[in-house]
Amino acid sequence: MRILHTADWHFGRMLEGRDRRAEQAAFVDELCRIADERQVDLVLVAGDVYDSFNPPAWAEELYYHALERLSCQGKRGVVVIAGNHDQPERVRAAAPLAEKHGIVLLGLPKEAPRISGQDVPEGRVRVAAAGPSWLELAVPGVDHHAVILALPYPSEARLRELLSENFSPEQMQQAFSERIGMLLADLARHFRADTVNLVMSHLFVMGGAESESERPIQIGGTYTVHPSAFPKTADYVALGHLHRPQLLGTEPRIRYSGSPLAYSFSEAGQSKAVVLVEITPQSEVREELIYLQSGRPLVRWQATGGAAEVEQWVAEGRDAGCWIDLELHVPDVIDPAEFQRLRKLSDNFVKVQRVLVKGESGGTEEAEGGSGEREELTATQLFCRFYERKRGAKPDDKLVQLFARLMAAAGSRQGGDA
Repeated sequence: MRILHTADWHFGRMLEGRDRRAEQAAFVDELCRIADERQVDLVLVAGDVYDSFNPPAWAEELYYHALERLSCQGKRGVVVIAGNHDQPERVRAAAPLAEKHGIVLLGLPKEAPRISGQDVPEGRVRVAAAGPSWLELAVPGVDHHAVILALPYPSEARLRELLSENFSPEQMQQAFSERIGMLLADLARHFRADTVNLVMSHLFVMGGAESESERPIQIGGTYTVHPSAFPKTADYVALGHLHRPQLLGTEPRIRYSGSPLAYSFSEAGQSKAVVLVEITPQSEVREELIYLQSGRPLVRWQATGGAAEVEQWVAEGRDAGCWIDLELHVPDVIDPAEFQRLRKLSDNFVKVQRVLVKGESGGTEEAEGGSGEREELTATQLFCRFYERKRGAKPDDKLVQLFARLMAAAGSRQGGDA
């Protein structure tokens, strides 16, 4: 069985306000082409399909478009689980329609896929057996079934809800990692010697390398899962959440596929990939990283030579197809009009920050925008700018009004104290 592992699509996410939909659509084209050319039998999407609980309509359309193409009219299996960015109900909203095309959508850990009935035509993917957080999938043309332990993002509340009926109060008090381990060990009883045995989830595993573009799901290590929590009888563990492709263990094989696009400049220089895994029961697992070409790379420029160096690089066409984070070194305060002129030299500039070099002392002072730009903005404008950079979208009017009221209340308290 040939399996394609991908995760962390984050449809709807922007980069410092820059729209990425063209890149995300290009990724879908590339993913579907890989699935067709490599004759993939099963696609695993390990969470964070969307970047927010309320994605734009075009992001939802792109998601459904990707599922329809990947399913190959029900001849290829597709299993999707929700991540910590996703609203579970939104990810699985189309499940009644999707299951007719061999697509399994799971939003919450307690959900069980519907077992396929007699209405599934010959030559289509079928769910042969299922229960909460697991299923057995039959794929046309493949001699053996896949048993998948599919665990959507298990927040503390969702995990407790799933385990409450079968675990003792003492077990419920154990550490998060131990409970995940006990749950997977219990579900692994469905694994068989004649099946391809898979685990997929969206969580943080100890030893994983993070980047700034991931929304944390662990607090002080509370929700960190130890690699030993995964059953050794699994052939492959397909994970989502961390955006860097990485292998965390070989017995079983524990893998993050990473995100298809770089979503912050902390990922500058990273190669993005999907993972092709070939598994036959009782045989060695074969794995291949397939590097993606569809996303625009992120690069950082440090122009220690000042504005003249930036102009030269732009004229040379340096990094023409990239998003650029520019750090401009200047010996003195730069005129705001000149700063704006430099910003407009290239549409690829996403961030431009000025570094004021103070003589021979070597000290520096960093500021985003031109000289005096911060002082000209109100507190509410600064809040809106900060929110958009962190969330990739503008705050709604209610949130802005709440911030303004809080600032006003804080000001009145300070006035009273004076």
